[in-house]
Amino acid sequence: MPLASLPELSAVLISHDHYDHLDTRTVRWLLEHRSVPFVVPLGIGAHLRAWGVPESRIVELDWGDQHHVDDLVLTCAEAQHFSGRLFTNNTTLWSSWVLAAGETSVFFGGDTGYTPAFADLGEQWGPFDLTVLPIGAYDVRWRDIHMDPDEAVQTHRDVRGDVLLPVHWATFDLAFHTWADPVERLLTAAGDDVRLALPRPGERFVIDEELPTDPWWR
Repeated sequence: MPLASLPELSAVLISHDHYDHLDTRTVRWLLEHRSVPFVVPLGIGAHLRAWGVPESRIVELDWGDQHHVDDLVLTCAEAQHFSGRLFTNNTTLWSSWVLAAGETSVFFGGDTGYTPAFADLGEQWGPFDLTVLPIGAYDVRWRDIHMDPDEAVQTHRDVRGDVLLPVHWATFDLAFHTWADPVERLLTAAGDDVRLALPRPGERFVIDEELPTDPWWR
């Protein structure tokens, strides 16, 4: 969607500093048109400061740290990935996120390979009404850093999720699988016992109403 079509925001969450997850022009637009904080893993504040984001809008967290925005609690959590831009590698942290407000909780996996640590996060923070998990850009050589659809379903079960929203597919062309292979594999892996939300890019839905499942990608 165009940035101008974004709804009102409570915060901007960043999982890590790779270019397809931390875009300079997007940050600068948000800086000008929104007043919310950027809540990021350790080290990413240096990027934001270089792009003109004031210190008052930067919140850097380590795994296990929390930040409150009104009744919204944002918890920085473990993931299995890496970081880096241009010639630097692993100078900033990467993370997943736990979002909670009242009785509702969401787990966002960020960019990650499958790790047994997710079961521990499920025990500590679950169950979750919604899991937002990457299903694309996978290859047998990248299993440490990018999970495949089957592993996304396993992660959903590990963290004790209700509805699974797949992300990190149908956007950047990063892998050798076909464009729709991630979601088709996800449908097979999910079977009849995992509730999926499959919105078009930019489409909004409510988790306790009818979920979008139309196979629009076909």
